[in-house]
Formats: sequence, structure tokens, C-alpha cells
Amino acid sequence: MAFVYIIYSEKVNKYYVGACTNLERRLYEHNIGHSTFTSTGIPWVLKYTEQFNSLQEAKRRESEIKKRKSRIYIENLIEKG
Repeated sequence: MAFVYIIYSEKVNKYYVGACTNLERRLYEHNIGHSTFTSTGIPWVLKYTEQFNSLQEAKRRESEIKKRKSRIYIENLIEKG
């Protein structure tokens, strides 16, 4: 099982889109500063997830979301749940 996730940092007012196989561990890693990119935004809050059968599918969807480069699109996804 794999996931696409969107997390949000109120501190830097940014969303981050990622893909992983262990959502709980990945969120923990973001919140301990494991990733240089997200370390400045701690704390990160999980706002949205989609579940997939494989990491390859999840990464494809992650790429699709990122290619839109649209905060409005991300906020609409979150709103629709």
C-alpha cells in the first residue's frame, strides 16, 4: 500500500506534496527535520491523503499534483476530501 499526502505548515504558510509507503513514519520524519526542505516549516499537519496499490502509482499521482503548480488546486483537493 502507498500514499500521496499533502501536509501544511502554518509557520511558512506552505503545502508539501509527497508519496510514501509508511505515512505515519514519513509525517514523523517531516516533523523532526529529517528533510531539509520541510525542516523550516515544523510543525507540519497532515491535510490530505490518497491511497494506492503501489508506490509507482502514488508517485505518478504526486507528480500530477505538482505539475499543476496550483495552491488553489491543492486547497480544492483538501476541501473535497
